[in-house]
Amino acid sequence: MGPEMVIPFHRLPPGFAEQLDRPERDAAEPKPAATAVLVRDGADRPEVLLLKRHRSAGFVPGAYVFPGGRVDLADGDPALLEMLGPVPRGAAAEYWLAVVREVFEETGVLLARSADGVACRDASADTALAEWRNALLDGQASLLDVLRSALLRPDISRMVYCSHWITPVAEPKRYDTRFFLAELPTGCRETIDAREMSDAVWFTADEALARFKTGELPMVFPTVKTLQLLQPFASVDAMLDAFRGADVPAVLPRLVRTADGVGIVVPSADEDSQGT
Repeated sequence: MGPEMVIPFHRLPPGFAEQLDRPERDAAEPKPAATAVLVRDGADRPEVLLLKRHRSAGFVPGAYVFPGGRVDLADGDPALLEMLGPVPRGAAAEYWLAVVREVFEETGVLLARSADGVACRDASADTALAEWRNALLDGQASLLDVLRSALLRPDISRMVYCSHWITPVAEPKRYDTRFFLAELPTGCRETIDAREMSDAVWFTADEALARFKTGELPMVFPTVKTLQLLQPFASVDAMLDAFRGADVPAVLPRLVRTADGVGIVVPSADEDSQGT
């Protein structure tokens, strides 16, 4: 099977292609991570939020990405797990909570509800929430602190687990990442964290992929594949219904050297079942 995407040599970090020769036994251990595909219904088709990372960022600089990051130890706080309650099968509760935290940190939108079922507002319209967001970003507070202070509970009712990607073994930084679709609550507006992001855009999956092909919207492979996965759906409800309760296999792509750069190969279902 040939590569599904080839990254030209001039877009790769110096010495990256040579890392493909490193023995697999020397590969870095993938760290747990969670990514949120934040979606909303648009005029014609659902729209997806993409954030542009600073060119000085340590991971995929200059790329348009979904909100997300590493699962923190605090995401597994027993009090936070109790507050969340049971989660759908497929991904542990810590991943769902990491999505809630990362979305709040990177967009200012807190996926939570009060005891009477009212969804909370985003940080752009709530001074107290904005202050808690800064405290969380500065490491001076936890998600549990934020929720307790506002008398809120995490709300994953409009969130589904949709894909699972593991960084190829040749990469120096590796992540074991669960992807979740999450609907932007009605009336909420995103505000980027300028320390990590320089732009935020909403596009349909078709438009984002078209801009990727022209080079206007640089994206990494899992982002592109996720957008392709969302192309058929005409509404957010249809997206959530399609993935709710679905089996989500782990995908571990391989990197191969080509004449033009480094290609990405996704193993077939048969290869995955054989452990190759």
